[in-house]
Amino acid sequence: MGLLDASEDPNAKMRRYAVTGVALVILVAFGAWYSWFLFFFVPERLAVRHLMDAVVAGNLELAYQIWKPHGTSYSFKEFQGDWGESGYYGPVKSYRIESAEQPKEGSGVIVVVEISPFQPFPSSSDPHSGRNREVSLWVERSDHSFSFPP
Repeated sequence: MGLLDASEDPNAKMRRYAVTGVALVILVAFGAWYSWFLFFFVPERLAVRHLMDAVVAGNLELAYQIWKPHGTSYSFKEFQGDWGESGYYGPVKSYRIESAEQPKEGSGVIVVVEISPFQPFPSSSDPHSGRNREVSLWVERSDHSFSFPP
């Protein structure tokens, strides 16, 4: 009897199927988690991208309209003081959206954006990356208005 003529042990066959099944379940679970991470909160991420594109372009009037302040709680002058060229966060020349999460019992999403005064956005090994700052923005899910998180 040759090597190829030998029949396979039934326990080995069952073990092979079990290992293949477990590997498949792990792969599917990882794919589901990864797609949830990438595609969850897409409308809020797009709203932040729209806002930050206007800030980077220096169009603060449009950025303020996208911000949609409620009442007189956040005036355009205060907005310029935060996002303008010489503002608290300024100058903003590039950005990267880091993460988005919805707090429990919350009506909005906290989106963390890393901003930089340099164009293009510096890599982590670039010495300019030391001037990057993280900003947390609250995006209301109902109307995509912005504020700073509580």
